[in-house]
Amino acid sequence: MYKICLLFSCLLGLSFSATAAQVDTVEITSTYLQRKVKIAVVTPKGYQTGQNRYPTLYLLHGGYGKFSDWLMQTPDKTLVHRLCDEFNIIFVLPEGGIGGYYLDSPINPASHYESFIIKEVIPKVDATYRSINDRKSRVIAGLSMGGHGALYLATRNPALFCAVGSMSGAVDIDTDHWNVPPERRKAIAERQANLWPPKQDNPAFYRNNSVVNMTDKMKDNGLAIIFDCGVDDFLIEPNRELHRRLVYNQTPHEYTERPGAHTWEYWQGALPNHLRFFQKVIKY
Repeated sequence: MYKICLLFSCLLGLSFSATAAQVDTVEITSTYLQRKVKIAVVTPKGYQTGQNRYPTLYLLHGGYGKFSDWLMQTPDKTLVHRLCDEFNIIFVLPEGGIGGYYLDSPINPASHYESFIIKEVIPKVDATYRSINDRKSRVIAGLSMGGHGALYLATRNPALFCAVGSMSGAVDIDTDHWNVPPERRKAIAERQANLWPPKQDNPAFYRNNSVVNMTDKMKDNGLAIIFDCGVDDFLIEPNRELHRRLVYNQTPHEYTERPGAHTWEYWQGALPNHLRFFQKVIKY
């Protein structure tokens, strides 16, 4: 298993000597993606020398990103390392592809990201690391597409997670409900043409796979839920709608709007709030 903490430091000209967190890359030969895929795992201080088991946070990237984004794109490149140490939790950063929203594609057999994470990534992590293999000690969160992915995976697999978080989540995958120009909607549709059926051919697919329409399942599952969005974000209205629906069906949750847009500066500020929320829920 190749250690990449020094690689990140060298690439960025930074030193992480102030933190003891360690980053590994793990390569998985995936049946559901039909290729070899890399993920990152960050272990907290004391992991290498002790025998304790740790809770896990699965942290998902956005639509145009990759598994290393939370390590490479935040303004503070030590963010994940510091939070890993502070909250004494293993971070798992899976690959989520481009534009698939962590769904199993109905038309592309090499883009089954729900199955990849649920059936391959989680078992691999629990078999390789001293993680606590119990839903009470496993949480999931993400930004943008990853915010949708976190809510989607947790809602559909409640036996695996005790809490879920979304930052600036694309909680409605129907871009007609986003505050973006028509040309951007067209570009997104073209990008997803090999993943999903066209909306005009199968509008039910977009309704059934948008987490904004899954609030009754969220209530039934009893997951601890936190989500937030910047007031200048193009996804603010879908997030407000999700909040309204959860209030209407009396699902406990924490929702916050803060200054900011769809930026790494916003997500860097949001992630510590999610960890503080999770700390109250997870079993150490």
